[in-house]
Amino acid sequence: MKTFMDENFLLDTETAKSLYHDYAERMPILDYHCHINPAEIAQNRKFDNITQAWLGGDHYKWRLMRTNGVDEKYITGNGTDREKFQKFAEALPKAIGNPVYHWTHLELKRYFDCDLPISGETAEEIWNLCNQKLQEDSLSVRGIIERSNVTTIATTDDPVDSLEWHQKLKDDPTCKISVHPAWRPDKIMYIERDEFVPYLKTLEAVSGVTINSMASVYSALKKRLDHFDSMGCSASDHGVNAVVYAPADEDTLNKILEKRMEGKTLSNAETDAFKYALLIFLGKEYQKLNWVMQIHYGALRNTNGIGFKALGADTGFDAINNDNGMQGLAAFLDELNVQNSLPKTIIFSLNPNDNAAINTITGCFQAAGTPGKVQQGAAWWFNDTKTGMIDQMTSFANLSLLGNFIGMLTDSRSFLSYTRHEYFRRILCNLLGTWVENGEYPADMKALGKMVEDISYNNAMQFFGY
Repeated sequence: MKTFMDENFLLDTETAKSLYHDYAERMPILDYHCHINPAEIAQNRKFDNITQAWLGGDHYKWRLMRTNGVDEKYITGNGTDREKFQKFAEALPKAIGNPVYHWTHLELKRYFDCDLPISGETAEEIWNLCNQKLQEDSLSVRGIIERSNVTTIATTDDPVDSLEWHQKLKDDPTCKISVHPAWRPDKIMYIERDEFVPYLKTLEAVSGVTINSMASVYSALKKRLDHFDSMGCSASDHGVNAVVYAPADEDTLNKILEKRMEGKTLSNAETDAFKYALLIFLGKEYQKLNWVMQIHYGALRNTNGIGFKALGADTGFDAINNDNGMQGLAAFLDELNVQNSLPKTIIFSLNPNDNAAINTITGCFQAAGTPGKVQQGAAWWFNDTKTGMIDQMTSFANLSLLGNFIGMLTDSRSFLSYTRHEYFRRILCNLLGTWVENGEYPADMKALGKMVEDISYNNAMQFFGY
């Protein structure tokens, strides 16, 4: 029987062990998509306790606690930080097979030198140990990042954001990390939401453009795109329900915008037409700027009305949608491609059943000089499990070129989440090692080692141009 989480955790073959320890383990990290706050990097925040570092904003853990019957008081409510940690510690032993169990214990080992399994009985000892270590400079926000061998981070930023904290980081000679903004224009995309019209007013204010037509929307966004580009942005990200093919002429789009600015409700067809026009416009702009376009879709959002009303979005009440919309996605990519305006693109679906379809669509839109120009992103959200990662990479390998894969991201709000890269790299090396030892690929360690290094770090650095 193997020891729990030893040095060869998840590594089943000698080839896998060599690939991980000789190649993957030493590679730096590029976190090309996350939700951490750049202000906390600039201010080099220190957390008061492990609950703040672990449970604040982490809906993965909140869902586990709710599933264990924990009262919301001890999840997002006014329970004390010590009480919240206790409830989490009591729930975690039941999470066998869940990646949160592995991630959390990896974080304990790597940042706190603690091998204790988390439980209600060990909670007090772990609480005290972690809180003591969190006061050390090596576990400040920058200390955690540097200790994790992270060279480059792309945050998630709204087009109206000032990017003032990114500027402070650029101007700070003591900051060793390269922190870039990433453009996330969801608020301008979701025309049907109550926040849309007030958001237009904010966009007007920061861009200096009066918005009264689609042309003026485009003009305002161009100004913000230029600002982001000047701040080192090279990535965009779209969270959409699905890509719906809904072309419309400018006159129709102007009428749709006018109707919504008057406070009227749009039909689904009108909403789709507006979103599609914006996606096409932005895709063209990304191509001009040599940015990467990321598209995340397939989430069934805010399914629990009571929970959403009480806590808002991104609090653990989302699920997987089964409306894959592949025809719309293919038509969207094709329209940009026909106009010679298709940017480098990464496609993420929350539905694992979409893996093969995505990998066949991406193969239709490649280009000379850019390996893997359009490709599937890493197993995302509910799929960044051991089996989810294996399934995603197996599909990628079956239907595309796994050696071009840009690898893992944290997609996290926690600064302790960089061990997710270790988790991914171990699974990657074990998958490759299994194929080699099954006689499915030569035992060429030089070629395999380079592939592991590329997928771990090099491919993404080149793809995003950091």
